[in-house]
Amino acid sequence: MSTASIEIRDTAFDHPDSEALRAAQRVEIDARYGGDTEPGTKPSASDVPVFVVAYDDAGRPVGCGGLRQLDDASAEIKRMFVTPDARGTGVSVAVLHALEERARSRGWSTLRLETGTAQPDAVRFYEREGYTLIPNFGAYAGAAESLCYERRI
Repeated sequence: MSTASIEIRDTAFDHPDSEALRAAQRVEIDARYGGDTEPGTKPSASDVPVFVVAYDDAGRPVGCGGLRQLDDASAEIKRMFVTPDARGTGVSVAVLHALEERARSRGWSTLRLETGTAQPDAVRFYEREGYTLIPNFGAYAGAAESLCYERRI
């Protein structure tokens, strides 16, 4: 699969494809951390106005991500995920760039995110894409397994 064969679609947070990808992410996160360790309010259709799903050339959903507004100028990336079989194919970059584009179109100039200490692959990805480690913000402040990043877009 090449990035040319990836289609990014704006999709509702509660669309069946979105739900299936988020469920797969939950299984992986629970396995890495031994359960749900996410502090704060879980994202929902009511507070994630932007959600995208990546589809491969067979029309299969292979990645997703969303944005939850933090303030007038910033949003948080939520539920960024790529299926294991699609990793390393450009899906994560396509989803992230789509989220950045949608953030800019809404006037948001800063994106933040939280990942965790048991996700070195995610840490490498975000750092490679220009995100900088920042002090843990919001509900993540004081969360030992949380790592927070930010990028001005």
